Amino acid sequence: MRIFSVILATSIGLSSMNAFADPSPALDRFSLSVGGYYVQPTFNIGVNTDYGRAETGDLKRDHATLGRIRSDLLLGDHQGLAFDYYRYSNSFDASIARTATLNGQAVTGDASADARLKIQLAQLAYKWWLGSGNTVFGVGLGAAYYQADLNTTARGSLDGVSGVASYSRSDNAIAPLLEVGVRTALSDTVRLYAEASGVKKNGGSTNGHIYNGNVGIEWFPLKNVGIGADYGITKIQLYRDAARYDANLGVKLVGPTAYVKVRF
Repeated sequence: MRIFSVILATSIGLSSMNAFADPSPALDRFSLSVGGYYVQPTFNIGVNTDYGRAETGDLKRDHATLGRIRSDLLLGDHQGLAFDYYRYSNSFDASIARTATLNGQAVTGDASADARLKIQLAQLAYKWWLGSGNTVFGVGLGAAYYQADLNTTARGSLDGVSGVASYSRSDNAIAPLLEVGVRTALSDTVRLYAEASGVKKNGGSTNGHIYNGNVGIEWFPLKNVGIGADYGITKIQLYRDAARYDANLGVKLVGPTAYVKVRF
């Protein structure tokens, strides 16, 4: 996270030394949005064990509100930085079906698991905005930092043998990021936008991908203060030691974001 702070501070310093013309009315010199991402999570977890592979299948959890922070900074009229951060943390109970092969025979068992899952994601991209009228198209390159923590305790049996197992995993990495988007100003007070981003992590003990997409609207009843809302989806798929398919974590977050936006 420290690298994001350094890049952002450096960019602010550089931008203050430049004389700007007016950018597209769909963009701001600087903006900060703070709000909540109201999602219904769906996730699945798979782990190789000494008895075979354990799979939760797709599990839906109750709706949750995630704190979310976004910020945009223009450097000149057609380039800038975009930052996005949110975190999901929750406990859950799950039923896990397990399958193994012993002495050539397939055996199955059931287990109940108590677990705590935490995921946080931060994205920083350098963006190029194409166009100068009310509608502009953006392309961004940057980096995403993600961290996924999973702690479980399972109780159950396999082929008549009962036991208790604990599992703990924490993975984090910085991966390349690609962003695309379009913004249009319908008037001085109303804007529409659509954005999509993708993160791809290859190599190392953990790899996978993260996809985001959302469409939204902003309204500014005051010149420098407005409100906004969008509807989006986030899909996270991570693999631990993909060569052996040791463990996998899939998370889907779907829902609206509402926020207050300050612009200058």
